[in-house]
Amino acid sequence: MSQRAVLLVNLGSPDQPDTAAVRRYLDQFLMDPYVIQLPWLLRRLIVSLLVLPTRPARSAHAYQSIWSERGSPLIALSQDLLHAVQAKSTLPVGLAMRYGNPSIESELCQLAALPDVQEILYVPLYPHYAESTVLTSVKEAERVIVAHDLPIKLTVLPPFYAEPDYIAALAQSAQPWLEQPFDHVLFSNHGIPEQHVTQADPTGSHCLKSADCCQVPSPAHATCYRHQVLRTVEELVTVLGLRQDQYSVSFQSRLGRAKWLEPATDTTLRELATRGVKKLLVLCPSFVTDCLETLEEIEIQGNRTFIEAGGESLTLIPCLNSHPAWVETLVRWVE
Repeated sequence: MSQRAVLLVNLGSPDQPDTAAVRRYLDQFLMDPYVIQLPWLLRRLIVSLLVLPTRPARSAHAYQSIWSERGSPLIALSQDLLHAVQAKSTLPVGLAMRYGNPSIESELCQLAALPDVQEILYVPLYPHYAESTVLTSVKEAERVIVAHDLPIKLTVLPPFYAEPDYIAALAQSAQPWLEQPFDHVLFSNHGIPEQHVTQADPTGSHCLKSADCCQVPSPAHATCYRHQVLRTVEELVTVLGLRQDQYSVSFQSRLGRAKWLEPATDTTLRELATRGVKKLLVLCPSFVTDCLETLEEIEIQGNRTFIEAGGESLTLIPCLNSHPAWVETLVRWVE
């Protein structure tokens, strides 16, 4: 009897929080044509001449500030999720990273070698579609299948940004923090260059062409990261019962000189403090697993930015990680 296996896929992490390991990781990550969308030679020049000489040391210091006895938080927390899903699923379940280890190549080959497995349900752990996350992950899986002539069918779980189960799990995981006194909630999402948004627009004439483009129905929304992020927030604040004046949306993790989605998180943190917000909650819906971007960029750097601008406390609401409601949701989706 044929059987399906499941592969959960996250972004990845350096093997160690040192300059050499971070340099290898950044080289693999930034040379991905779906991440820096430029011709290979120009991409190689930018990465080799402008990024790799200095950024690995800075990033290594950032990783050191969040590294635990279990290693990279992203890897450790993803493994927790894997074990929780394995415990409740009747199917074989694996875990891979788009960059670093365990690789998509090794894990796909391992699952394909299991007796009777003829289909892999591929689960990119990103709620929102972007070429630099979902598409590159799927393309790597397709490459591996061809390169190793794996006799399996690849079925990809689509982005789940507005799925009621995902919204309910996110709301349930955040509820304990919202029951404490707070002034404002900031939904900080990973940013991407505006060019990535317009390039993914199949109509070529909708995304970022007007201030309300994300509210105007369009086929472009199926691949529009910004629309999907705003839709997640819209659904979530409805479930949480937040008024419009109680929350803001921003985009973090800007890299390079290209124009990225706005407003920027660091700018928004300063503005909120200047407006008199003292107790701030930050939730990062575009991440399902806590990582460098949440634990260091928000909880450490963001906290410093907010306090220096006049705020009193910034509290990071943890990502879904292996919250029971999220585990139950994943198991329902894959079974």
